[in-house]
Amino acid sequence: MAKTAEKTNEFMENVEFPTFDASKATDQIRAFAEKGVEQSKEAYAKMKSGAEETQKTVESTLETAKSVSNEMSMKTISALRANADAGFNHLEALVGAKTLSEVFELQTSFLRKQVESGVEQAKEFQATATKAAEEISKPAKTAFEKAMKELKVA
Repeated sequence: MAKTAEKTNEFMENVEFPTFDASKATDQIRAFAEKGVEQSKEAYAKMKSGAEETQKTVESTLETAKSVSNEMSMKTISALRANADAGFNHLEALVGAKTLSEVFELQTSFLRKQVESGVEQAKEFQATATKAAEEISKPAKTAFEKAMKELKVA
């Protein structure tokens, strides 16, 4: 047993245990924390920038929708006014008609003009609606394309 104790003591004298240096550990923890803070700041800046871009896009879209809505309203009012005027003019002509054949002729002419006018108004509304859809979606489309481009770069 004495030999075992001697060997153990001899072994313990030759073994070097690593020493714990608290200053190195503190430096590593500090560096890790600073890196985390820096990454958080970068993520926040990107998120803030994205939110601002989204806000601008929404504002632009709403402003465009408002102007397009006004344009559609004006076209509707114009069409209603034209139809009302045509109706009153037709009524005056009917009152002035002297024969039944003249009434039928006026009525046929009026209906043909109303159908033609309706088709023309429908084309105008369709063109305006198509233009409106393009204008309203343009800011969102531009923002989406920019985001996709930035994603490809990253």
